[in-house]
Amino acid sequence: MEYATHKLPGLKVKTQEKYDNLTRLYRKLGNVTIDEPLIVKQKLEQVTTIYRTKDGLMYLAAACRWGKKHKLVSSNLFEGMAQELPQYRYQVDPKPNAFTEEERDQVIAAFQNDNRKGMNYCLYAPFVEFLFCVGCRPSEAIGLQWQHISEDFGTINFEGSLVQVGNRRVRSKGSKNNKTRRIAVSPRVQTLLESIAPGNPNPTHLLFPSRDGDSISYRNFSRGGWTKITKPIKPNTTPYSCRDTFITTQLIKGVPSAVIAKWCDTSAVAHLNQPQG
Repeated sequence: MEYATHKLPGLKVKTQEKYDNLTRLYRKLGNVTIDEPLIVKQKLEQVTTIYRTKDGLMYLAAACRWGKKHKLVSSNLFEGMAQELPQYRYQVDPKPNAFTEEERDQVIAAFQNDNRKGMNYCLYAPFVEFLFCVGCRPSEAIGLQWQHISEDFGTINFEGSLVQVGNRRVRSKGSKNNKTRRIAVSPRVQTLLESIAPGNPNPTHLLFPSRDGDSISYRNFSRGGWTKITKPIKPNTTPYSCRDTFITTQLIKGVPSAVIAKWCDTSAVAHLNQPQG
């Protein structure tokens, strides 16, 4: 599609993956055109979920808006169709899925003390503690290299992330909001970083490698170690709940939302309406 080609240079890799998946979805619809919006909607509902149908209709509406602007189409028959479908789950229940401070400490301790024979997850305890105590996105923590940490372990430069695209992890520059940020960390985080730092660390080595020395797969970690460790403490959470916990805890402590927004590259209110991932 001309719209996709136009958007491609400025897309984050995860957004590009979403566009590619939608393109493959449209191919399943057969010989329908944008002049048949109701038929497109019906066929989408036949081949995919209601939320993927909603995504597909939103994308087509955006493409037609762009097409009208450039005089490629005369009308936008998809405008407003997605809004007629049920709201996304995160819109229906937008509250953050945060741990209490007591639950947070229980989770960290559970990872630290996981000494089961065979597959245990104590290796990931520093990663989990870091997520709880910094409030960054999991993909940002996964992508951190020692070159992003100051010599005294007191500041961190967040310059990008490692995101899952299919079976690959791809480095993306800038945050989800296309920003970089430098933050000073708490003494607890400073001590944590110092405790895991190798002697004379290689600047390009990861802070939190996986068991096999590669980068952590968010998908595998979330479905595996995270679920096994946290479910008895608080079910139905993901590593992204660490971010919710950090932000909620700071708000309770009275830290201004504008300060939290700078720390976490978000709006302290807007983040509550974002889907986890």
